[in-house]
Amino acid sequence: MKPKFLAFLSLSLLSLTAVVAQDKNKPNVLFIAVDDLKPYLNFYGYTAVKSPNLDRLAEKSTVFMSNYCQQAVCAPTRASLLTGLRPDRTQVWDLKTLIRDKTPDVITLPQLFKQNGYTTAALGKIFDQRSVDKKHDEASWSESYKGKYKYPEPYGAPLLNHYQNPEMKKKYANAEEKDMAEVKVSTESADVPDDAYADGAMVNEAIQDLKKYGSAGKPFFLAVGIRKPHLPFVAPKKYWDLYDRDKIELAKWQKPSIDGPAIAYHNSGEFRGYSDIKALAKEDEALNLSADKQIEIIHGYYASISYIDALIGKLLDELKTSGLDKNTIIVLWGDHGWHFGDHNLWNKHSTFEQATRTPLIISIPGQKEKILYNHPTEFVDVYPTLAELAQIKTPQGLDGKSLVPALKGIQTPIKDFAISQYPRKDNHMGYALRTKQYRYVEWIKDFRTTTNFNKTQVSAMELYDYEKDPLETRNLINDPAYKKIKEELSRKMHAFYAEQAAKVKK
Repeated sequence: MKPKFLAFLSLSLLSLTAVVAQDKNKPNVLFIAVDDLKPYLNFYGYTAVKSPNLDRLAEKSTVFMSNYCQQAVCAPTRASLLTGLRPDRTQVWDLKTLIRDKTPDVITLPQLFKQNGYTTAALGKIFDQRSVDKKHDEASWSESYKGKYKYPEPYGAPLLNHYQNPEMKKKYANAEEKDMAEVKVSTESADVPDDAYADGAMVNEAIQDLKKYGSAGKPFFLAVGIRKPHLPFVAPKKYWDLYDRDKIELAKWQKPSIDGPAIAYHNSGEFRGYSDIKALAKEDEALNLSADKQIEIIHGYYASISYIDALIGKLLDELKTSGLDKNTIIVLWGDHGWHFGDHNLWNKHSTFEQATRTPLIISIPGQKEKILYNHPTEFVDVYPTLAELAQIKTPQGLDGKSLVPALKGIQTPIKDFAISQYPRKDNHMGYALRTKQYRYVEWIKDFRTTTNFNKTQVSAMELYDYEKDPLETRNLINDPAYKKIKEELSRKMHAFYAEQAAKVKK
């Protein structure tokens, strides 16, 4: 009798072979993007959040335990994943640059599937809307992008696309958006149905699309972009009621790392854009939230995850009911992490672990058990992975590597490290190299990896050992005990710079 794992591995290999061998009946792809979802999930070892449907999906998926985004903010990380190129090659480092202004001939992931006979369609937030045209990158989709949804009576559309507080909606029914600054609060718990909020209404549409494309006799790539748990943390009251605030724990290390460079930090500017947060401190003052306020924010995030978990459950149920689960690859990812008071930071926008580590799970048809893959992976790896599963040839020069070996249950490293980056003032860029144990960071002025590196441009460095210091409490860059580690990681980083520059020169 085969050991359980070997028996599963054999089954997994057969299932995977079946997926990639289907020329006449290519696998569908359900591509679920979740905004600001960090690995606060049971299968990542975080048991405080109630997410039974995501747990159900993970039970028949490969869970990438050490996955990292390329840049911890919406537009750049999505542009990177959807093109298979790192931010220095897309040149999208902010929330205003259009992808095709910089790389007009790039072939996006859904565009590649479209060119290879798939119906491609999107709802919600797939690209960040600020980095594409008004049709959500028209070249990517064979079906018109859906951005408006039907809301139940008597609720109607949410105020500012987020809020269902009836008193606020009545007060501001005819107000201009610019006059509603006081409305924009960081949390809301309203006793409303799931589809009174945008994600619930959008998923209703997505279910109809699954029915339509699933019966059309043509493979589909359906991208469903869920906006929560992005700020503001709003969710129907029943999901807030799942949690006891007395049991919510706060970040244990709420100050900068010892010997950490100032450039590594920010003032939580996105978070301060909400009226209840803005009132707590001036812009030039540290944002030291009370324990009660921190708990409220974390509670809202938990509730938002449980809310979108229920919505994802509806998508999974439709796949099962229709039989589409037998021939549909499911990819679920959260575009970056989030700081909840660690280092006294809130929101994303850093090169630290809590901002850059992200959930990524892939389920192939026929998979029966969960695989946990523990080696470093990155979002640029998603593009070549899905292309290989569908037997589609990729464009030359992608920055990622296919994760198909991991989907087969092979536990050897596909790559040695992941790279994340983040820009700061005065044209600095921080590059973080994350191995299984360490994070090495260089903050460099007037440099991008598409140009030649000069070590004199390095302004600051960081080094963290996650086996001994998982909270990043001390920057070890000048610790004599880590001299050899620093030198080894520096060599890896500089070799990476050179490889990236060489790609551009070809």
